[in-house]
Amino acid sequence: MADQPDKSATAQPVTVEASSLRDQVATIKRALIGSPVRKWLVWTSVGIMAVIVATSIGQVLLNRWNQPFYDALARRDMAAFLHQLLIFAVIAGTLLLLNIAQTWLNQMIRLKLREALTLDLIDQWMRPARAFRLANAGAIGVNPDQRMQQDAAHLSDLSTDLGVGLLQSFILLVSFVGVLWQLSSGFVFHINGWSLAIPGYMVWAAFLYAGIASWLSWLVGRPLIRLNSDRYTREAELRSSMVRVNENVDAIALYHGEADAKRRLEIDLGTVLGAMRNIYKAQINLSWVTDTYGWITVVAPILVASPVYFSGDISFGGLMMAVGAFNQVHSSLRWFINNIGGIADWRATLMRVADFRIALDETDVLHDKEKRIEFGDNANGSLTFEKLQVASPEGCTKLSDSHVEIHPGERVMITGDPGAGKTLFFRAIAGLWPWGSGRIGLPAGETPIFVPRVPYFPAGTLREVLHPNGSAPAGDADFGAVLAEVGLERLSSSLDRSARWERELNDDEQRSLAFARLALRQPKWVIIDEAMDAFDGPSLRRVLSMLEKRLPETAILNIGRGLHNGHFFPRALNIVKDTGAAPLKPARVRTGAIDPPPKAAVRRKK
Repeated sequence: MADQPDKSATAQPVTVEASSLRDQVATIKRALIGSPVRKWLVWTSVGIMAVIVATSIGQVLLNRWNQPFYDALARRDMAAFLHQLLIFAVIAGTLLLLNIAQTWLNQMIRLKLREALTLDLIDQWMRPARAFRLANAGAIGVNPDQRMQQDAAHLSDLSTDLGVGLLQSFILLVSFVGVLWQLSSGFVFHINGWSLAIPGYMVWAAFLYAGIASWLSWLVGRPLIRLNSDRYTREAELRSSMVRVNENVDAIALYHGEADAKRRLEIDLGTVLGAMRNIYKAQINLSWVTDTYGWITVVAPILVASPVYFSGDISFGGLMMAVGAFNQVHSSLRWFINNIGGIADWRATLMRVADFRIALDETDVLHDKEKRIEFGDNANGSLTFEKLQVASPEGCTKLSDSHVEIHPGERVMITGDPGAGKTLFFRAIAGLWPWGSGRIGLPAGETPIFVPRVPYFPAGTLREVLHPNGSAPAGDADFGAVLAEVGLERLSSSLDRSARWERELNDDEQRSLAFARLALRQPKWVIIDEAMDAFDGPSLRRVLSMLEKRLPETAILNIGRGLHNGHFFPRALNIVKDTGAAPLKPARVRTGAIDPPPKAAVRRKK
């Protein structure tokens, strides 16, 4: 059995620094500016702005319609009443068309915004070695799938709805403040023989009324930001636990671990339900404020204007027109009140998505104060290690020889005691772990193929899995011959069948398939991380025979326990742990500092 993963190769301490709202908004802005759909977003935004402006004009016309309509009712004038109904039909029909156009544009913006955000996150995540480094960067690297899929979609929906709503409220406010100011300019209060005129009286009343409501709503609803972020984290942990159980159902059944798995899922579900209960409590507290103001708003504009109406300074139609304008202004001003829950949810989601993208950028500069291994090319085509030390939190990993040169075509066995850092050394050669000192000289013009302990097979046909670069060999006979040499001849008839091959093949067959892929790709340099250690005797002999036949001039470095054929690997090197060297210091990644530390169980092992 292969050694357990080196702790130093999979754990990296990270100090979390909080990012600001400005950082988060700037990060999302950069993502959208660089998106291929940015022009589409700009034009749809311009279109929805034009529709909202046209809708606001229609709302102003509809508000003006109130006075002649209600005055006709007060006079019992049937002809004027029918005429006003026709005018209403034209205005309402136009507004209906504008509302449908706005709905369509809203949905298109939501769709394209999600496309832009998700494509950007995928592009950033799939930069060379970033996903690996992020996975070892602490809590921010846990469950990246949720941040790119669920959180990005949710942020797109919330941003579109809140953004369009805010724009619409602002334009309506600008449109109706002037109307309401003009209507209330003639309001005169008569008190004990005194006459008092307050310019723009109903405008000030609307601002004061909505301002108090907004302040109370923010005061009560602000905790929802933290509570929503906590809920999303707990949901991600529950989903991760369910995926882990599904991926290990065979082992769970063999160890009779259903009870433990059930208990773990129940604990994770309990944390989700607890987070939801906290949100519901906060929402109920917020409802006391928003619903109370909602009911008061039913009569508030009439109460505000009633002294002037009862004094006889305005007609009933004028009162209804003033009430309508007050409602429009107040409705625009209470946008914040109505959307405080959505704003808190948006803030929490923005924090998760933006901090994830910030972390993707900053994983490339983690430990920027630490020394880094120097990489270079060797013109003579050799692979060299000059005073190489690979730093980790537990110390340094190095070769027992300070200067090592490996020539093309050599077969080298690199061994080390358990915990010496063999996987860390493998990742350092691959460039995944650049921290340390010394120099790695790679053969100029050659790209080594790295074979990890657990092979990776992309989704697709077996032919694509065996030769993913598209330069397929002459015919199916080559595939069949190589598969037969590693004991997988039964797969020769499945070359064009798509499947999840890591599920259809057992561990030994997966490793054999990985070495068959090597033979078909014909690399000049191969570096293996303990992938041969788990082979049984017959399987190992088949693989070594196939490599001897198919890759006679390929340099092969096998990092493992050293129990293999000494004839195939005539040269041996030794990895040792240098505990006296300075350990790797914690890195700093800016995040919202909301997510809890990742649970050990989150790290999946296939």
